[in-house]
Amino acid sequence: MVQITINGKQIEAPEGTTVLRAAQMAGIHIPTLCDHKELSPYGGCRLCIVDVEKWRVPMASCTLPVSNGMVVHTETEEIKKSRKFILSMLFSERNHFCPFCQVSGGDCELQNAAYEQEMTDWSIQPGWDNFKVDTTHPYFILDNNRCILCRRCVRACSDLVGNFTLSVAERGAASMIVADTDVPLGESTCIQCGTCVQVCPTGALIDRGSAYQGHDKDLTEIKSVCIGCSVGCAINILMRDNRIVRIEGDWEGAVNHGLLCKHGRYDPVNESRKRITSPQIRKNGKLEPVGWEEAFSVLAEKLKPLAGSQNGVAAIASTRLPAEALSAFKELFAQEFQSVLVTSLEEGVPTKVVTDYAEEHGAFEGKLDVLRNADTVLSIGANTNRSHMVAGFLFKRNLPKGIHIIQIDPEISDQDYLTSVTLKTKRGSDLALLKGLQAIIIKEGLGRTPLNLPHADSLIEQAISATGISIDELTYTAQTLARSISPVILFGKGITAQHDKNLIEELYRLAVLVGAVDEERFGLISVKGEANSLIASLLGLDTTFELNGQQAVYVAAGDDYISKSFMDRISKAPYLIAQTCYESNLTEQADLVLPVTLWSEQEGSYINLDGRMQKAQKAITPPENVRDNLTVLQEIARHMHMTLKTDWQKAILERKSSVSLN
Repeated sequence: MVQITINGKQIEAPEGTTVLRAAQMAGIHIPTLCDHKELSPYGGCRLCIVDVEKWRVPMASCTLPVSNGMVVHTETEEIKKSRKFILSMLFSERNHFCPFCQVSGGDCELQNAAYEQEMTDWSIQPGWDNFKVDTTHPYFILDNNRCILCRRCVRACSDLVGNFTLSVAERGAASMIVADTDVPLGESTCIQCGTCVQVCPTGALIDRGSAYQGHDKDLTEIKSVCIGCSVGCAINILMRDNRIVRIEGDWEGAVNHGLLCKHGRYDPVNESRKRITSPQIRKNGKLEPVGWEEAFSVLAEKLKPLAGSQNGVAAIASTRLPAEALSAFKELFAQEFQSVLVTSLEEGVPTKVVTDYAEEHGAFEGKLDVLRNADTVLSIGANTNRSHMVAGFLFKRNLPKGIHIIQIDPEISDQDYLTSVTLKTKRGSDLALLKGLQAIIIKEGLGRTPLNLPHADSLIEQAISATGISIDELTYTAQTLARSISPVILFGKGITAQHDKNLIEELYRLAVLVGAVDEERFGLISVKGEANSLIASLLGLDTTFELNGQQAVYVAAGDDYISKSFMDRISKAPYLIAQTCYESNLTEQADLVLPVTLWSEQEGSYINLDGRMQKAQKAITPPENVRDNLTVLQEIARHMHMTLKTDWQKAILERKSSVSLN
């Protein structure tokens, strides 16, 4: 620890800490613009300058490391005068017409800094340059007239997201933010995550959906969890008049540290499906609105004779539902109705084989944090450019540091351009490939653990024949992985959908062989499916849905999408009940529709892909006649004279998890 003095206050800070961070930890305010706690120090705006005793000139505190005995002053008259001049220069460089800017009035960090330094006018007139405004992006606008060139957007795109779309073109006063080789944002490599917009301190990057809908001080902020996938990102829901204005990543989030993908940031706000606001029963071939009591009475009358029957009720639920609702669903249909077919819409595709392996071997998967420091990532059967995108951000950002990304997938992927090695293998050849990689590593003596493989040459030949890749490609892949210091193996549906425990066994063996898994490190991760994919599997909701004479089908879809292939499978069901939020192909065929709350209208528990339990909070008040998912299931039980205990935390412990739960 280092002892320093700031404004007469004795402070102890870890060695390597900047003066700015030390001051912040001590509750001392230093104004900043280019600084952001999740970004590397840049020292561009110079607003955070401080005086250091025995130093000749003021220094930028955001890049200045503390040293023992350092004495710092942050509010001298000379420092205040310098900050005001710095701000005057920033205002003069572009056309900062605050009355016309949607972030003025409290949301603009530049304007707030000016007021803080008691600026009331421009001491230097602007250059009146007319910079271009890029409106081609579907979600945000880039206005270089309002840019202060702090490069927070550029650094966020590279240092946090690992996409490297944004950069600075030209020099001096002509400098501007551009996408790729100065192409329109809407035609660029932008992946629409919106991180650049969230870190922008001015109105240079503005969100299309929330612009001019009120300042942050007029919005209500609710901390919750994104349920777009099983990564489980922490979010801030900004609301007004009982509607979502925008969604931002929570910088305090333990999983994502402020990052979000487009599915978590923009999709929920831009939801366009038509809402169902009252129970409906099909009468004379047409769905008619009815009251809840009538709906429950009809449901009970229909389902009561089917309870306990082999051909009674088949039930299937979305893995987007909270843990409380999924547990009640399982208890209601599997235990009380004694249904033989109770599962989830994912049918265990991303989780069943993983959970089955854990039943025999215990927890074997690691946490997402291992991706942050990985120097090699082997991604097999997974595409984090398409889903679970934030997991991909955690290692893509290390590309400038020389990380090796090995992509194994039979299909051409939009992730291929990032990779050091891309193997386009034949379908069904994954087992042979994994054995072949192990054989080469052992044969060349590159393994971290001593293993003897008597038929190594035979396994290598089988791998080449089965996969269709060359011996050189196979060898280079094996050597790259084995020579890594901190490798991670990431796998997804391309592996789990094969329902082959041997694949998981060989992945684990490979991970141990190359040092991805040892006593201290678990660098083997499956990305799983939707928000509560892991919980659904632990509850046993992971079997294939195949109707076999069932007289009724109950679909607890919530706000999930229903695929055409699933609808084809249930099209001949004698009676169909839909517990859902929106009109869809499901409700078109349903005989009874029960309207329920969507993700932002209910609270509940979620366990993400690496075992972290999180609580989603209710943000929006639902329509008057819409009920909570858990409440609907409890009401069904009451009308059927059944009792639900719904102790979900106890229920998920009945099976072993592939990750340690916390």
